[in-house]
Amino acid sequence: MAKAQAPEIKSQTFGDPAHPALLLIMGAMASMLWWPEALCCKLAGEGRFVIRYDNRDTGLSTKYALGAYTFDDMADDAVSVLDSYGIARAHVVGMSAGGMIAQLVALKHPSRVISLTVISSSPVGIDTSHLPGTTAAYMEHSAEGADVDWSNREQVVDFIVKDAHAIASTVHPFDETKTRAFVEQDYDRSGGFLSATNHFTLKGGEDWKGRLHEIKAPLLVLHGTSDPIFPVEHGAALAEAVPGGRIVRIEGGGHELHPQDWTTIVAAIVAHTQAK
Repeated sequence: MAKAQAPEIKSQTFGDPAHPALLLIMGAMASMLWWPEALCCKLAGEGRFVIRYDNRDTGLSTKYALGAYTFDDMADDAVSVLDSYGIARAHVVGMSAGGMIAQLVALKHPSRVISLTVISSSPVGIDTSHLPGTTAAYMEHSAEGADVDWSNREQVVDFIVKDAHAIASTVHPFDETKTRAFVEQDYDRSGGFLSATNHFTLKGGEDWKGRLHEIKAPLLVLHGTSDPIFPVEHGAALAEAVPGGRIVRIEGGGHELHPQDWTTIVAAIVAHTQAK
């Protein structure tokens, strides 16, 4: 496969550049807006220089043809964002597929990662077939994506709102009106989500199979106990695979960053990223 041209990655910062850098990597099909601005401000208010960015094929970053890049390329994108700010080392936080990218960053570029936090994700490079799989209800919902016309705004927004509901917490309320307004904003800013479906065909990471134990950065795993995509056992397996890794379970948490869980999330990340 020919190597794709290096992308232009759109990013945004919060807080004082003199503070320790906290790089946020979002998951499949998700622009940086899925790291809520208010959450970024809370982290910045705790003395962190917070950076969020649009993965390639999302938001305002470069869009590609199908199959033009790999997970490894997306790990390199994360480092390129640090380079653009002249940052040598950062605390890296990844959510869902972004958590997998974050693991690759820690493996491929260990000198750039002070600490690693993985939210609602699964370990890379190890067999997870013995772990509980995605719930049947979510699989049924996900299959409906095959019938979506990804160039049709109304269909896409409806599907993504249903998706957000399907992965939501079982203990917190779901605000459909607010979610729909947010998805519409993200859709319009991104110019649609068609190119972002590339993320579901991604390959890569083969060079890192069986090597999670090589991660030297301190690992924190945050994982909801009601996550329907990656049940909490995936987070536990990741914490176990990395020496010294630990997990904080978010009771009733789904595959999301619900505002009612931010106190727990922020406190855990701040404690994990304190200067050693």
